[in-house]
Amino acid sequence: MTDISAHLQHEITLDQQLALHTAATRLADEFDGIYSAETIERFLHTSYDQFATAASIPNYLPLLAERFARQRLRALARVEGHHRDGRPVVLFLCTHNAGRSQMALGFFTHLSGEHAIAWSGGSEPGIEINPAAIAAMAERGIDISEEFPKPWTDEVVCAADVVVTMGCGDACPVFPGTRYENWNVEDPAGLDLVGVRPIRDELERRVRRLLDELNVTTTW
Repeated sequence: MTDISAHLQHEITLDQQLALHTAATRLADEFDGIYSAETIERFLHTSYDQFATAASIPNYLPLLAERFARQRLRALARVEGHHRDGRPVVLFLCTHNAGRSQMALGFFTHLSGEHAIAWSGGSEPGIEINPAAIAAMAERGIDISEEFPKPWTDEVVCAADVVVTMGCGDACPVFPGTRYENWNVEDPAGLDLVGVRPIRDELERRVRRLLDELNVTTTW
C-alpha cells in the first residue's frame, strides 16, 4: 500500500489515509482498463488538496476527494474518447458554486434523468451550499444538500458540450469549440428563502429552455 500522505500538500490523519486508500481501490475498479493506479491516485491526491484548506469537516475530506476525482476522471475519459454515450454534458459555473450553479445543476439533473449529464463548479468555491438555496430547492422536491462547492478543472470544462456561466466573469474558463452561455441571474448569497425563490424559478425556466434546445426528454 503506497504512502498517500507523502503525495499530499496537507497533513492527514491515519483514518483519512486509510479512507483515501479505500477510495483509490474503488476508483481503480471503476476505471479498470482505462486509467492506471498512478493516474487515479494523482487525481485523488489533487482533489483532496483542493478541499483540504477550506473544508470545515476534516473527516469528510476523503469522500469529497473521491467524488470530485470520479467526476474529473469521467470527464477526462470523455475528452480522450474512452467513454462517449451520446448524452449531452452541461457545466454550470458561478463564483462560489454554492447557490446559482448548484440550483441549476439540481434542476437539470432532476429534469433530464438519465438522458443528459450535468456538473458544476466555481471560480472561488465556498465552504458550503447556501442553506436558503437548499431550502428553496427542497420546496420543489429536489435535494441538493449532499452537493458541495468545488472548483472547475480543465478536463471538466473540455468535456462539456455547453458551459453556462453565472457571475464569474473573466475568471470563467474559455476553451475553443465549446458552446458558452452567460445567464444574468442574481446571486442568492445573503438572501433569505423568500428572496431566493424568484432566483430558483428563473433558473428552472432557463434550464427547461436549455434542455429543450438540447432535445433532451424531461421527466416532468
